[in-house]
Amino acid sequence: MNAKAPQPTSAAMSPISLATFHPLSAAEAKIVAHLQGGDFDRLGDGLRPEQHEQDDPERTVRAELLRLLIVGSESYRSHEKGLRLSGAWITGILDLEGCRIPRDIGLKDCRFEASPVLRSAIIDNLFLDGSALPGLQADRLEARGCLSMRGAAFTGQIRIPGARIGGSIEADGASITSSDGIALYADGMEARGGVLMRGADIRGGIILSAARLGGDVNAVGARIERPGEIALNGDGIVASGDLALRGATITGETRLLGARFGGDVDCTSATLTQPGGYALRLNRTSIDGAFFLRQGAAFEGTLDLTATTIGAIDDEQACWPASGDLLLNRCQYGAFIGGPVDAESRLDWLSRQTPDRWKADFWPQPYEHLATVLREMGHDEDARAVLITKERLQRRARRGRARNPFLRATLAATDAILAVTLRYGRQPLLAVVWLILFWAIGSGVFAVAYRTGAMKPNSPVVLRSAEWTMCDLQRSESRYMPSSAQVLAGRADAGENQLSCFRNQPEAASYPEFNALMYSLDVLLPVASIGQKEYWRPDSRKSNGSFTLNYYFLQSIIGWTLSLLAVAGFSGLVKSQ
Repeated sequence: MNAKAPQPTSAAMSPISLATFHPLSAAEAKIVAHLQGGDFDRLGDGLRPEQHEQDDPERTVRAELLRLLIVGSESYRSHEKGLRLSGAWITGILDLEGCRIPRDIGLKDCRFEASPVLRSAIIDNLFLDGSALPGLQADRLEARGCLSMRGAAFTGQIRIPGARIGGSIEADGASITSSDGIALYADGMEARGGVLMRGADIRGGIILSAARLGGDVNAVGARIERPGEIALNGDGIVASGDLALRGATITGETRLLGARFGGDVDCTSATLTQPGGYALRLNRTSIDGAFFLRQGAAFEGTLDLTATTIGAIDDEQACWPASGDLLLNRCQYGAFIGGPVDAESRLDWLSRQTPDRWKADFWPQPYEHLATVLREMGHDEDARAVLITKERLQRRARRGRARNPFLRATLAATDAILAVTLRYGRQPLLAVVWLILFWAIGSGVFAVAYRTGAMKPNSPVVLRSAEWTMCDLQRSESRYMPSSAQVLAGRADAGENQLSCFRNQPEAASYPEFNALMYSLDVLLPVASIGQKEYWRPDSRKSNGSFTLNYYFLQSIIGWTLSLLAVAGFSGLVKSQ
C-alpha cells in the first residue's frame, strides 16, 4: 500500500502497536522486518529519491510510523542503535516535539514531504546528511551529540533557537533556500562544538546572535546570499574558536556586534558585498587571535572595526577597503604579523577613513594607536611620522571648527610655524636644525657686513675717539674737532673704508677682534653671552648697514622664538592632548 493510504492524525501520538498502521507499504514492511536487527540502513540503492519516486511503495514511508519506530511503544521496542534509514520518501510530518529519545536518529539521503518537528526534543545525534527537506523545526532541541546536515538540501527555514548541542552543527556542502529571508535561525543556541558550513550554498540569512560555541563558525568556501539585508548575524556570539570565512562569498551584511572569538577571524580570499552599506561589521568585537585580510580578499561596502579588539592583524594593501569604507575609531590591535609596517603604507590605510561621512571631523585614536604599535615593534621613525600626520589633520579639524575668521587665521599661522619648526612638537630637535641654519646665514651676513665696513664698534668712547672719527675722512681731508679744539687730518687711504682704517690704527690694536661665526651665535642665542655683541654692532649709515641691522633684529627674534619652541617641544607643551 502506498503513502496515500489513510494516516493517523497528529493527535494520535505514540500509537499503541504497529497494527494501527496496517496494511504496510513494501518499504515500511521491510523496515519493520529488519530494523530490530540493528543492521538495516537503506531502501533501494540508498540514494535520495527523486520527485518521480513519490508513489513508489519501495521507497514511501509514513512519518507517523517512523515516529513509532523511533520513540517505541509498549508493543515495540526500538533497537539500541536507534533508527538508521536512507533512501526513503517520508510522507506526513515527523513530529517528535517534546520526545526523549536516548538514541541516534539517522535519516540520511531521504526526502521529506514536510518539515520534521523536534521542538524541545531530547536526543543523542540527529543525522540528516544528504536529505531533502522543506525545513526543520527544532527550537530548544537538546542533543548529546551532533546535528549533522552535510550535503542536505533545504527549501525552507532551519529553526534551532535555544538549542543545546553536545557536538557540532554540521552543514558542510548543504543547500538552504528560504523564501521568508532567514535560512538558519539559531538565536541563543549553544554547542560544545562549532557551526560548520564549509562549501554550503545558502540563499537567505543566518542568525547566530547570542550563540555560545565551543568551536568555530566555519564557512570556508560557502556562498551566502541575502542582498540588501543582514546575511550573517552573529551579534553577541561567543565562540572559543575561529570565524573562518576563507574563500567565502557573502552578499549582504555580515554583522557581529559585541561578539567574541577565542581564535582568528579569517577573511582570506573572501568576497563580502553590501554596496552602500556595511560589508563586515565587527563593532565592539573581541578577537583573541588575528584578523586575516589577504590573498584577494575584497570588500564592496564598509569594513567596520569600531572599538574592535584584535590580537594581531595580517593583511595586504591590495585587500584594504576603498576610501570611505573603513572604520577604525577606537580599534585596538597588538601587532602587524603580516602586511606593510611602514608609515607611508599605514597612513594610506588610515586615510581610507572618512570621518565626515559619519558626521565627525577627525578621529585621533587610530593614529595614536598605530604609532604605539609601530613603536612597540621597533619602528620609531615610522611611529613619529604617523603622529606628525595626526597632529596636522587634528589641527586642520580644529581650524575648521573655528567660527571666528581672525581666530582661524591665528591658528593657521601658529600651526604653520609649529609644523615647520618642530613638526608639532614631535621632532623638537628640528628647532636645533633651524638654529644651525640661521647661525650659518647670520655668519655670512655679518661677515659680508664686516668686510664692506657696515659694522662698527659698540662703544661710545671709541665712536667719539679721533682714531674712529678721522678714519671717516681721506688723508687729504681735515675736520675741526671741538673736543680738542683742533683741526685734524683724515686717516683713511684711498678706497679704504672707515672700519678697515680703524683696524689699522695702533690705538685699535687692543680692541676685540670681530668673528662672524661667534657674532652670529651671540645674536642667535638669547641666553648665551659670547661677548661679540658687546663690542660690535651694524652701522646703518654705511652701505648694506641698514639691511645688516634689520637682519640683526630678525635673527635675535628668531633666536628667542626657536629657543622657546625647542623647550616647549621637548617638554611636550605644543602637542595636541
